[in-house]
Amino acid sequence: MKVTILGSGTGWPRRERGAPGYLVETAQEKILLDFGPGTIVRLLQVEVSISEIDFIFLSHFHPDHVTDLIPFLFATRYQLGYQRREPFKIFAGEGFHNFHQALKQAFGHWVEPPTGMMKVLELSTQYPSAFLEPPLEIRSAPVVHNPESLAYRLEHQGKSLVYSGDTDYTPNLVELAEEADLLIIECSAPEGRKVSGHLTPSLAGRIAGEARVKRLVLSHLYPPCDEADLITPCRRYYDGEIIIAEDFMTLTL
Repeated sequence: MKVTILGSGTGWPRRERGAPGYLVETAQEKILLDFGPGTIVRLLQVEVSISEIDFIFLSHFHPDHVTDLIPFLFATRYQLGYQRREPFKIFAGEGFHNFHQALKQAFGHWVEPPTGMMKVLELSTQYPSAFLEPPLEIRSAPVVHNPESLAYRLEHQGKSLVYSGDTDYTPNLVELAEEADLLIIECSAPEGRKVSGHLTPSLAGRIAGEARVKRLVLSHLYPPCDEADLITPCRRYYDGEIIIAEDFMTLTL
């Protein structure tokens, strides 16, 4: 698997860090983890068409994580541009159908893909889930942020990637990330500036350390993080490789 960080930032607009979006590529599939504003343009910058996206995993429904889903769904209706023939799949927590219905109330049929083009799987927000989407093995688990918030684990050819989206410390995430090859986790605020429902470096390190992951990526960084030491407080709990996310950074598993 190859991971490209399309947006390492948050809901605060910045030139340096786009809103959350992560491209995961296998030999056959192209997968999006979250779909924040600007993600489509960044996909085009790495020469990936939206017609190529097979799976979309949404961590929750806050605007900085889902806004580009609107132009994506709109674009699927244009046969002169959108060339996909196989349906794409959206994975999200319980409530996605209601969320999509609200989008249709706002935008009408323009955010309704052609018949049969979109498949949706709502996953439990109360219990962990596990299923197969060959060649991927997928697990999800509820995390502490919004009622619909989920973290995901993707396994492919013996390698494992875990993505948290927004979360506070939660044992569910520790269990989901156990011995993962790569954990991409939010680190919204520097040490000493904790915000409810989000992580600081020490809490991110605690999750990575307890899960014994091989590599840790700190992402979803608000501006104060760029001026702070994120490594030292994280290192108190985690002795593996720590990577500070940057837009367009690529990682290979």
